[in-house]
Amino acid sequence: MLQKFFSRNQLLALGVGWMVTTAVHPALAHHAMGNSTPANVWEGLLSGLAHPVIGLDHLAAVVAIGLLCAGLKRGIFLPITFLLTANVGTTLHLLRLDLSFAELAIALSVLALGLLLLLGRRLNPWLLGSLAAIAGIFHGYAYGEAMTGAGLNALLGYLIGLSLSQYGIALMAYKLKGWSDTQRPTWAVRFGQLSGIAIALIGLSFLVASA
Repeated sequence: MLQKFFSRNQLLALGVGWMVTTAVHPALAHHAMGNSTPANVWEGLLSGLAHPVIGLDHLAAVVAIGLLCAGLKRGIFLPITFLLTANVGTTLHLLRLDLSFAELAIALSVLALGLLLLLGRRLNPWLLGSLAAIAGIFHGYAYGEAMTGAGLNALLGYLIGLSLSQYGIALMAYKLKGWSDTQRPTWAVRFGQLSGIAIALIGLSFLVASA
């Protein structure tokens, strides 16, 4: 079925990408400071800025949300719902409230966002905002692991850096999708489909690993 839309080389590249992702993602760090907890506001800021880039599952989710928001009225502001609820999720982790299925939920959220991109349907802004908010809680909960035992100043720096980094990534994805939509219709469709497949495969690989 996929060969109806993509060439054999494109499918091969996606398959190789999935295998590489599956092989390397367990080795990806989830902390910009290595195994050290940030000790001050600057270290917290650095850790927050780096975290979405270091964690492939988190990066994929933020990119997917940015792509899905493109073309929506005031869509540029929708990623903020993810950022706010991610901060809530981080707080839940630091308060030691148990979300034992967070890793599973994160993988499912990435997979779902990828499939929505693949379908290529424009979502209702309220629905997309709700999905982003739910995903943000679980992703934020995972972010909190990096700040266990950190002081208030380091935590504030971390949350600021994390929000800035995620919004910057989402904004770049938003602009890229907006640009692709101005190109040839077939090119724009292919871009959306390939993005959706890549993100869905990342979600699937993390889902398999969390099972």
